[in-house]
Amino acid sequence: MLAALLVVALVQTAAAPPELATARQWFEAGQHQQVVAVTLNDNSAPALVYLVAQSHDRLTQPAPARAAYERLAGRPETDPWHFIGRSAVLLRDSQPARAVSAAERAVALGPKVAEAHFQLGLVRAERRDYVQAAPAFEAAVAIDPMPAYAHYYAGLSYYQVKRVDLMAQYFESFLKLAPEAPERAQVESIMRTVRGRR
Repeated sequence: MLAALLVVALVQTAAAPPELATARQWFEAGQHQQVVAVTLNDNSAPALVYLVAQSHDRLTQPAPARAAYERLAGRPETDPWHFIGRSAVLLRDSQPARAVSAAERAVALGPKVAEAHFQLGLVRAERRDYVQAAPAFEAAVAIDPMPAYAHYYAGLSYYQVKRVDLMAQYFESFLKLAPEAPERAQVESIMRTVRGRR
């Protein structure tokens, strides 16, 4: 299964715009300063804008993170990215129930947009609804297996609901896709602890 996952990931990497693929590599290596240095313009892919916003979040830069999410929310309401951005803004404004609703709209409008499912997973995890968060992250992985953090958050969600088999599967994929990720030590520690209980 992992070999098939990596083949699909390589094909999708080749299909992704070079700027987005590079930004993903930086993001997954914890090089968020490089991601936020990317110049966004009117033609920037919404996935790149979303990644820049997440990097600002990781750097604890709320104003530029919000601006990037609002840029997505400024897209037409017929565009799933509008609701992805809106969900992220609502989550920042401590309105988790409305953030879930917006993310659900994003998924309904863009069932093949991996980031819509990923955002839904994030807001459900924020509400500690890991039973519902895990399938959202799984759906993101099924659409695009390349972004390592969909695997990471799926693993964390399954860890919370004590599905160690699925947690291990997603964590192993995360470690292979993002060997330089800042969370590597944490994931390896969880894996050792869980394996030690068996």
